[in-house]
Amino acid sequence: MGETSTLVAKDQIATCIHDLFIGTDRRDWSLVRGCFTEQVEFDMTSVAGGEPQRLTPAQIADGWETGLRQLEQVHHQAGNLQISIDGASATAFCYGIALHYRTTRDGNNVRRFVGSYDFGLKYRAGLWRISAFRFNLKFIDGNRELENTQ
Repeated sequence: MGETSTLVAKDQIATCIHDLFIGTDRRDWSLVRGCFTEQVEFDMTSVAGGEPQRLTPAQIADGWETGLRQLEQVHHQAGNLQISIDGASATAFCYGIALHYRTTRDGNNVRRFVGSYDFGLKYRAGLWRISAFRFNLKFIDGNRELENTQ
């Protein structure tokens, strides 16, 4: 891969990852589904426990839509994106912060997730798409029961 091709690929990969976070914040589930390959190695065990799963884009988007439905606002901030390309496969890493907001009577309105993400990506049909997704939780702060708080 030449230098220009590598730069273009890295830009396309960054756009795909940014679209995932922006789509989630906007609750644009079609955009979110479009960021993934047909099957995704999906790992949120650092937050939820259990085992990594192999999911479809619809299963991921449907789960996030259900899980975020009670929240008034969701905001993801990603940074320190690092991308490595090997032919039609790539890996990416970034730090991430997710803020969840819901008005509560006691004023404890926010929950913060701080951690990092590891992505695997595949290039198919002229597009880079996420084939592996892992969130590595560092800590949660704020109202852990935000959805259940009045």
